[in-house]
Amino acid sequence: MSSNVPSRRSSSTVLTPLGGRSNLPGLRCYTSRVPASSLAPHSSLTQIVYLFLKLGFTAFGGPAAHIAIFREEVVVRRKWLDDQQFLDLLGATNLIPGPNSTEVAIHVGFLRGGWPGLALAGACFTLPAMLIVMGLAWIYVQYRSLPQVEGLLYGIKPVLIAIILHALWGLTGRAIKGPATLIAGLGSLALYLVGFHPVPVLLLGGAFVLLVSHWDRMRKIRLAGAAWALANLGLGASAVVPLSLSLLFLTFFKIGALLYGSGYVLLAFLHADFVDRLGWLSEQQLLDAVAIGQVTPGPLFTSATFIGYTLFGVPGALVATLGIFLPSFIFVALSNPFIPRIRRSPLAGSLLDGVNVASLGLMAAVTWQLGLVSLIDPITILVALAALILMFRFRLNTTWLILGGSAVGLIRSILI
Repeated sequence: MSSNVPSRRSSSTVLTPLGGRSNLPGLRCYTSRVPASSLAPHSSLTQIVYLFLKLGFTAFGGPAAHIAIFREEVVVRRKWLDDQQFLDLLGATNLIPGPNSTEVAIHVGFLRGGWPGLALAGACFTLPAMLIVMGLAWIYVQYRSLPQVEGLLYGIKPVLIAIILHALWGLTGRAIKGPATLIAGLGSLALYLVGFHPVPVLLLGGAFVLLVSHWDRMRKIRLAGAAWALANLGLGASAVVPLSLSLLFLTFFKIGALLYGSGYVLLAFLHADFVDRLGWLSEQQLLDAVAIGQVTPGPLFTSATFIGYTLFGVPGALVATLGIFLPSFIFVALSNPFIPRIRRSPLAGSLLDGVNVASLGLMAAVTWQLGLVSLIDPITILVALAALILMFRFRLNTTWLILGGSAVGLIRSILI
């Protein structure tokens, strides 16, 4: 049978990589509401490269905007997937760590092109953003003392704070599902502010919701003592650690392998590791890195590229980018067969609820810390308030808000 002719099995409700390639460990577990024969045939690797390179250069606006753009391209225009399959991919990305929009790209590439498609889709979506951020990092390192550059960052930073607050507001309603998740979220915020590392905070949040939701089943397991011992690992005095490329890679690999929730939770991990633990960045440099990641297309995780370049130049940018994105490729490739079981498990579902709400607590804590160095005068406060109003009232795209903030900063730098 030709590989481009769907088999009888591929038109059932079981979703396999299209083109009858059922031997791939792809998305076999997801259900589809339309026959596979009504979808586009198996995609060439050239089509995958073209689409995700284009998106890598043009997908502004953050993860939510990326997901909307992906749906338009792969469901509406190309008919590579139907809506139910696309929703299944989104559900899958919420169950594994890493940047959601990048992982959706990797999933689509895997489904449409197998293992080569997996690698090419993820690489093509992240490579343009990495190159753009490297260029901006070079400009930042060379000219950040110029008033024009300082003015740009002066106006962008309060907009960034507003964007994070807007994301928190939208996510909190879905994450708070009862008293247990509310306590976990508030507790995570408090623990981070008193010095705990994000990793034990996330695990404690997940363990707490799991214990409360399933106390009768879990009381025989001594999780509380183990969780407390793990949490204590997050405390301790910080000291400046000598710069090291290997440590840079391992730190970003750890972040990519453990970060759940919105891309803005990245702030908490970066702050804990590079500001508090290693002492390699100041809070101002961290905020600059996140601002550059936000103003460029592609995933916010390319803030790692910026940090790597500022610390080690081009080798640091490459090592940091590889470290933070590599776990996503691994998780997408390995997790697909197990995702339906996780989603159906009450215990795993409660644990995930706790981790998600703890991630929001971390976001809130870091937003407070960064707000103290961003909202420094009446102008920055007004810029942040205006950005919030425009997002809530008019749903204005974040790209326009960032351009507006940069314009305010440039005008101020010229007038002063």
